[in-house]
Amino acid sequence: MIAIGCDHAGVELKKAVIAYLTEKGFEMKDMGTDGEPCDYPNMAETVCGLVTSGECEKGILICGTGIGMSMAANKIKGIRAALCSDAFSTKYTRLHNDANVMCMGARVLGPGLASELAEIFLTTGFEGGRHQRRIDLITALENK
Repeated sequence: MIAIGCDHAGVELKKAVIAYLTEKGFEMKDMGTDGEPCDYPNMAETVCGLVTSGECEKGILICGTGIGMSMAANKIKGIRAALCSDAFSTKYTRLHNDANVMCMGARVLGPGLASELAEIFLTTGFEGGRHQRRIDLITALENK
């Protein structure tokens, strides 16, 4: 199960990403918003809570630029959120950083690219190995 949420700027992009990923066989949990104004830190907390609890495997967050969502998400213990806007970075944030939440900007990406990036994020595994040591160092920073 993949948790997805957005603020009011990301509604249309969220709908497009959900339609695409559902067609690809992913099970989505839409946490809103459906257009009503909301504050992106609250949405980040909701989606990330589903990821840290284990109810959802990964999360996708969308706001106007993706920057606010990524900043808010990374304040939550256990979350490694990445702002994704190109295929290379999206692939390597999974391979090397084991990101568990992707953030995107609705005013930055079109629906086609955003949907493809979401698929890359969800289908790319973590390489582990030497990268695990760095994830452990990130976790240690988080626990200070």
